[in-house]
Amino acid sequence: MKANPGGQIDLKEVVGRDEIINQIWDTLEQQSIRMNAERRIGKTTIIKKICLEPRSGWAPIFQDLEQYHTALEFAMAIYREVEKFLSSQKKTTRHARKLFEAMGGIEVAGVFKLPASSNTAPWKDILSSAIQDLVEVREKRNERPVFLWDEVPLMLDNIKKREGEPAAMEVLDTLRGLRQTHGGSGLRMIITGSIGLHHVINSLRQQGYTNSSVNDMLAIKVLPLDMDSACELANKLLQGEGVPASNRGEVTTAIARISDAFPFYIHHIVKALKQTGIEGSTESVEQIVADQLVDAGDPWELNHYRDRIEEYYGKASEKIVLAILDGIAVRSKAISLDFLLAELKATGILDDRERLIDLLRLIEQDHYLSRNSDGHYRFQFPLLQRWWKLARGL
Repeated sequence: MKANPGGQIDLKEVVGRDEIINQIWDTLEQQSIRMNAERRIGKTTIIKKICLEPRSGWAPIFQDLEQYHTALEFAMAIYREVEKFLSSQKKTTRHARKLFEAMGGIEVAGVFKLPASSNTAPWKDILSSAIQDLVEVREKRNERPVFLWDEVPLMLDNIKKREGEPAAMEVLDTLRGLRQTHGGSGLRMIITGSIGLHHVINSLRQQGYTNSSVNDMLAIKVLPLDMDSACELANKLLQGEGVPASNRGEVTTAIARISDAFPFYIHHIVKALKQTGIEGSTESVEQIVADQLVDAGDPWELNHYRDRIEEYYGKASEKIVLAILDGIAVRSKAISLDFLLAELKATGILDDRERLIDLLRLIEQDHYLSRNSDGHYRFQFPLLQRWWKLARGL
């Protein structure tokens, strides 16, 4: 196995994800799923592997939705994918085709296209018709369709910016309605993305949106690899790259530990060992990581954790969020809410306890922080805490 940091991983070489994949399939028997995960943790690889190796009786369809900026673009993307999926099995859409014919659509290479003047086309009807066609065909074959949609929050954010909050609200409500209508026939959805769905929903609620649009979907959290799997991945990559190591067991353990068991960072560490040509050891692994964390080129893309704060929390809260993270980063032990509030009050940054609680909840959902059994806060990932202190000069 070769190190491939940031690239498309060979799905036959995925390590340590069998348990969560089985959990996902078991959950789909009853309901749809929203996957909650930090970026670069491997969630896209997981859903692609699910698509490649479906359980018997399931018909998965994977789509990356970040390129779509309107509700109509989204609906047409679903229609095209359904049409392509059914045509591969010598089937075709029926309800959607009738709708397009009534709208004056033109068939090109077996797929209908809307007239150029159809910017106000009924996207909900297009979406609903396409999914109804898929469900009906798969039901006859005793198969259940499952959409695996990556970057749904980003698409919703795009729609909100292009068409306004009401359009994004309608998309969420329409998808929930489709799950309710066709759930008994086996329709399922898995949604995930690099922007937390909670941020999109929170921004919509500020505009009066009150529906619980995803509470019928089970939230499944994608964690880093367990230590055994992280060591296995590190070992396979070291062998595949031919990196010499006098004590391979110590080296693989060091890589797994210092990377917080993130596959992305494990790939980076092994690739750097290969490129530098040095022997693998606990010392060389530590040196590689130390160099990467202060590299101005940001090869591990860690600056994203700082850059996204204004976008996620707004300009008015940016200073507060930075102060919260700075205050927690410099401490080796978890700290209490009261201690943090007192510190923020002393610096004149924040004296509103309820606002602090709300911000901490969001920061925790964004995987910066976690709480121990006492409810005290600490960085969720030691590697991120280490980088944060270096980047912030703490």
